[in-house]
Amino acid sequence: MSKATTGNENPSAMRVRGPPKRARMLCGVTEPANPSTHTGRRVAAFFDLDKTVIAKSSTLAFSRPFFQEGLINRRAVLKSAYAQFVFMLAGADADQMDRMRAHITSLCTGWDVEQVNAIVEETLHDIVDPLVYKEATQLIAEHQEQGHDIVVLSASGEEVVAPIAKLLGATHWSGTRMVVVDGRYTGEIEFYCSAENKATAARELSDEYGYDLAECHAYSDSITDLPLLEAVGHPTVVNPDRGLRKEAVQRGWPTLSFEHPVSLRARIPTPSRAAVTAAGVGMGAVAAAGAAWWGLRAWRRRR
Repeated sequence: MSKATTGNENPSAMRVRGPPKRARMLCGVTEPANPSTHTGRRVAAFFDLDKTVIAKSSTLAFSRPFFQEGLINRRAVLKSAYAQFVFMLAGADADQMDRMRAHITSLCTGWDVEQVNAIVEETLHDIVDPLVYKEATQLIAEHQEQGHDIVVLSASGEEVVAPIAKLLGATHWSGTRMVVVDGRYTGEIEFYCSAENKATAARELSDEYGYDLAECHAYSDSITDLPLLEAVGHPTVVNPDRGLRKEAVQRGWPTLSFEHPVSLRARIPTPSRAAVTAAGVGMGAVAAAGAAWWGLRAWRRRR
């Protein structure tokens, strides 16, 4: 995906509404209430999600539970499966990603937001657990060891991005936000977290939390995330598409290959729905860090 296309609005300049009194939004980035005051310059590691941390499109991966709950029909499931195939094998370019975005937004028009959140919450472990790259969890753990904040920036919907980011122990996250009226999606995009918008989110976070972008890291697989990679001092490409691979070679950027999706189920207990609500970010942070540690040193030696 490359640019937001929502009427005559400029998504880069949008501010997204957040839950009152609990959080506020920076360029679509969910921030915790009452953030602590930071002194000095801090370092963040910005991670794309799809094909960088997980092995599929996080949004399309939920097609089956959405179908089972009656949100989409069989034809939509087949279209999503085809889009997933293109995404994985063809290294979807900007035009393909825009078509996928249009497909997904058209699907969710009229959906009940609470129902979507409940489906994602209840099926998160079944859908995401087998898809997380072992190498990504190890890399996240390494950054956490160094005191770096973990930030997930993804073009997937925030309803999907937020729980995955929490599971991984992310400090902040941002995803695409849809316009909601009377508790239902209108099919319009309020903030499209892709391309230049990702870089804008990173810059605004650095201003707010004192991140030194020259010392920050960014990881992505897609040429559409070039603005984000250019915004930091330590860009790294992961499983790059053709366009990004070419850029990485020309610029001398490191390239990583993540090839081993693993199940986190054995190391992250599957919580009940009530437990998910109660435990929130803290449980995900502790569990994800612990799950990643077992292979960290071996992966370091292979780099």
